[in-house]
Amino acid sequence: MINQSLLKTSLLSGLALVAFAANSVLCRLALESERIDASSFTVIRLLSGAFVLFLILSTKSHEKGERSKGSWLASFMLFVYAISFSYAYLSIDTGTGALILFGSVQMTMIFVSLLSGRRLHVSEWMGVFIAFAGFVYLILPSITAPSMIGFILMALSGIAWGLYTLIGRGSKNPLMDTAYNFLRTLPFVSLLALMTLHNATFTNEGVVFALISGGITSGIGYTIWYIALRGLNAIQASVLQLSVPVIAAIGGVMFVSESMTYRLIISTCIVLCGILTVVLGKQYSLKLESNFK
Repeated sequence: MINQSLLKTSLLSGLALVAFAANSVLCRLALESERIDASSFTVIRLLSGAFVLFLILSTKSHEKGERSKGSWLASFMLFVYAISFSYAYLSIDTGTGALILFGSVQMTMIFVSLLSGRRLHVSEWMGVFIAFAGFVYLILPSITAPSMIGFILMALSGIAWGLYTLIGRGSKNPLMDTAYNFLRTLPFVSLLALMTLHNATFTNEGVVFALISGGITSGIGYTIWYIALRGLNAIQASVLQLSVPVIAAIGGVMFVSESMTYRLIISTCIVLCGILTVVLGKQYSLKLESNFK
């Protein structure tokens, strides 16, 4: 019989990861085609995320439940992630940026987990290395030496997202926490808008990409992720996110008419094997160990 909790966590994690991949595609389309500048994209993205989340929250105001309003630390991490991500892609290519971003996310979450005293099981270490190897194999042909500013910004973005994810693991009310996290970015967003207003450039298409990115793939996607985090430990959450570039690549094949390659197929299998090893490996290893005792 299928464990209902595991099934729920798996489905929610899958939806969140697809949203992250879609968000990445939207950001690349908007910024790399110069349909909108990095600052305007970030401002519209965060404001639209807050608007959509509070619109949803207003329909649930009559429901009872534990009330929580996020935190300033989570909001600041959300803003740092968003602005660093946008500006990094102005001076770094997609493949290199993806490696730095998700490598930073994974290393941050593993490092914090180790600092908290949690030891990794051998199967978790194996899964981490397998998934990361598959991820590197996918983007290796497109890797070029990054600019120093691009490297620093993308690494900072990954660290901020890793910390935001760790903070979210303790959320009691994911929708409300995410909504208030977005709302609390308003002071940072306002300051950014004032500082970059004179350089703002955008098209209707760029604004639409930013609105979708903020309201749907960020706002709703991050809420789903906060819910999914209840059933994941830090290591599982970090490794699962390595599947985002693979999902984004598959999305490119489906929606941007990019070609399906053997490298993509092989990389997908390797990453999924690594993720499966992390998520299920420790559970079965411990069962085997207990049977031999």
